[in-house]
Amino acid sequence: MTQIADRPVAPSVPVTSVAATSNRTDSTAIDTAWLGEYLLGTWAEARHHSRVLMAEPEFHRQEGLTLAQQRQRVFTQLGLLVEKGVVHRAFPKSLGGADDHGGNIASFEEIVTADPSLQIKSGVQWGLFGAAVLHLGTQSHHDRFLPGIMNLEVPGAFAMTETGHGSDVAAIGTTATFDEATDEFVINTPFRAAWKDYLGNAGQHGIAAVVFAQLIVKGINHGVHALYVPIRDDNGFLPGVGGEDDGPKGGLNGIDNGRLHFDSVRVPRTNLLNRYGNVDENGVYTSDIASPGRRFFTMIGTLVQGRVSLDGAATVASKLALDIAITYGSQRRQFVAGSPTNEEVVLDYQRHQRRLLPLLATTYAMSFAHEKLLTSFDGVFSGARATDADREELETLAAALKPLSTWNALDIIQEAREACGGQGFLAENRLTQLRADLDVYVTFEGDNNILLQLVAKRLLTDYSKKFKNADFGVMAGFVAGQVNDAVVNRFGLRRLAQNAKDFGSTARSVGSVRDKESQRQLLTDRVETMVAALAGRLRSAGKLAPADAAALFNSNQNELIEAAKAHAELLQWEAFTEALAGIDHAPTREVLTWLRDLFGLTLIEKNLAWYLIHGRLSSTRAQAVTRYIDGRLLPRLRPQALDLVKAFGFTPGLVRAPIASGVERERQEEARDYYRAQRAGGTAPVEEKSLNKKKR
Repeated sequence: MTQIADRPVAPSVPVTSVAATSNRTDSTAIDTAWLGEYLLGTWAEARHHSRVLMAEPEFHRQEGLTLAQQRQRVFTQLGLLVEKGVVHRAFPKSLGGADDHGGNIASFEEIVTADPSLQIKSGVQWGLFGAAVLHLGTQSHHDRFLPGIMNLEVPGAFAMTETGHGSDVAAIGTTATFDEATDEFVINTPFRAAWKDYLGNAGQHGIAAVVFAQLIVKGINHGVHALYVPIRDDNGFLPGVGGEDDGPKGGLNGIDNGRLHFDSVRVPRTNLLNRYGNVDENGVYTSDIASPGRRFFTMIGTLVQGRVSLDGAATVASKLALDIAITYGSQRRQFVAGSPTNEEVVLDYQRHQRRLLPLLATTYAMSFAHEKLLTSFDGVFSGARATDADREELETLAAALKPLSTWNALDIIQEAREACGGQGFLAENRLTQLRADLDVYVTFEGDNNILLQLVAKRLLTDYSKKFKNADFGVMAGFVAGQVNDAVVNRFGLRRLAQNAKDFGSTARSVGSVRDKESQRQLLTDRVETMVAALAGRLRSAGKLAPADAAALFNSNQNELIEAAKAHAELLQWEAFTEALAGIDHAPTREVLTWLRDLFGLTLIEKNLAWYLIHGRLSSTRAQAVTRYIDGRLLPRLRPQALDLVKAFGFTPGLVRAPIASGVERERQEEARDYYRAQRAGGTAPVEEKSLNKKKR
């Protein structure tokens, strides 16, 4: 099972007084300044620097622009990023970079606060196009191609995805055939489905591309490799290159996505990015990795940073949406309830808390888990922790967390929008556009469902290794126990299923599931039970004909994805729990422990049917979970909500939503002052219903 590397200790910051860091004055006031730095993590300096830049109006998205104007504005902004020197952190020091892989991703993720189009277009230029040359090429490619990529003289496209093949990169149709007579590769897209599609910079700005193609040498297909291919000059497409603009999209319209196709386009042999596979002047193919499958996954694995950055950007966007919604909800008043003269703050309503506070807990979990992922990424790409096992762990972790964070971001932004009512639907308050722009994140860099299948297969592989030497009787007993809904976890967890003794108070009923170890056991038990059941059902696959084995896997596909999701949620919970150990300030640790409990119990509540069916919880204890969330955790966390979003550290220049600026508080105070003056001056009109009471 994938583990997350140890989270580094947060940067040291001055400990300020509670009064200076929180609007709370009781014993549970959190240190928002310290917590804000802790959330920023190891690369806090890079994030701070990026946030200062993104607060500048020249980087902000502008409403009302035409498609052409949006694209030109974002392209101009790329040039500003070059001028500011913020996009070269990951490139070699010899070329003016900093060899800072973690800091580069951290800085890049914060761009989403300015404009997701700018974030993704810069990611295309330097995180995909440039990174492909950096990681798949060798020194000669770095010297020839990277300077122009880094300074934006050569805008480029990352030409992997095809109309007919998105996530299944190994099956792409584009070919690069070696011509010994001319020492060139001839690139073709032999049919329409092989056109390269949805490529940033391909629609307008790109003048070169890294093209992924099946490498054919002397009639042998050596699998997918990448080549550097010029595609345009000042007069348009080069001979043999064609394409078209993808046109307006549901979001991210500052990016010129487009399609490319190739008809006998020739590039020099030396344009093959040959770090993992080379063709010499005699047409001899060589590679240090003998296995074609391992070679392919090694090449693709070098580009994992796209998934890492999307996980982080989705987390930043979720923080932004909740900052807007919770700030507004703490000021907006609606309906008189406890007072005949004062309307209630909407965040004081339990339902409003139920809508937003569990999502706040989820966002904190996402943030701590992403810091783990980013640490793992930096370890691999810096070379500090870069064994094959480290790389495999990174790829699996990215494939697990990116789906959850991007799906969660859409849910969080949508709920935030609805929680703000009609104000949330106004473009000026950013939530509708933010959701539209992030919509495609769930299919960028691998469809989420496909990524989770990869995670599930890894879990099954780990499971099979664990029982590699077990005899048939042991395995049969294990699987039978799972099928019979055994109440004892076979991986050593203590008994959790309950019986008649549960009938009693809510406090007693929930007592055995609200503590840290019980949450861990319940969440872990679900993952391992699901994996064990799948292993039992799929055990015969290796003995079946390929078609039958494929059919067997297909019949269990949904369960595979659900097991992977449960595993990813467990990773987030573990990251949150480990982060608590790094908090010395007792009130802050207490509040975040409540928040972690809300996250864990919400996960359990979401899957109560599973826990009931499999005998892990009784009906009484299951009901108690919900009552504990509503009756204990939400009331405890309601007074902390504003501080918890303040800890995200967004300045007004980053938020840029009028309803989160304090204007709503001013409106409410104006209204209350108006009615108070009426009552004090005796000018308030008499309510009709009061007259009716007098008549009676």
